[in-house]
Amino acid sequence: MLTFASVPVTDPVATELLTEYFTAREMGFVGGDYVVNFPVPERFVPPVGDFLIASDDGSAVGCGGIRSLSPTRFEVKHLYLRPVTRGRGWGKLLLAELESRAAALGATEVVLDTNATLEAAGGLYRVSGYSSIEPYNDNPNATNWYWKALAS
Repeated sequence: MLTFASVPVTDPVATELLTEYFTAREMGFVGGDYVVNFPVPERFVPPVGDFLIASDDGSAVGCGGIRSLSPTRFEVKHLYLRPVTRGRGWGKLLLAELESRAAALGATEVVLDTNATLEAAGGLYRVSGYSSIEPYNDNPNATNWYWKALAS
């Protein structure tokens, strides 16, 4: 069963997962140089954010975070699951947990950005109710931006 725990982004397990995530993104990036930006720790702690480790039977399998862009708009960042766990629906569970935590912190909407080469991620976002929007940031790694209203 998948469980979630809030941890600082500086936690050793979080750092390990984020390093895996950034390495995979860098190696598979098309269209220039991938820019690695480790999360700023104070942006991912309540009440302005949260960072989660997803675990299965005590083993860390993924991570993701939320951070406030305004009192009611939060951004989903660094959603990652280890490759051996993919295809189990855990991405959808992790995303739903992040949305729930954002709502608990006052968010009425969430946004995120991704790259078109991450087709599975784009599919996850669309099936989870996200709509394409115009860019809301200048992330050099992003080609697609999404928005979702949270249930009130």
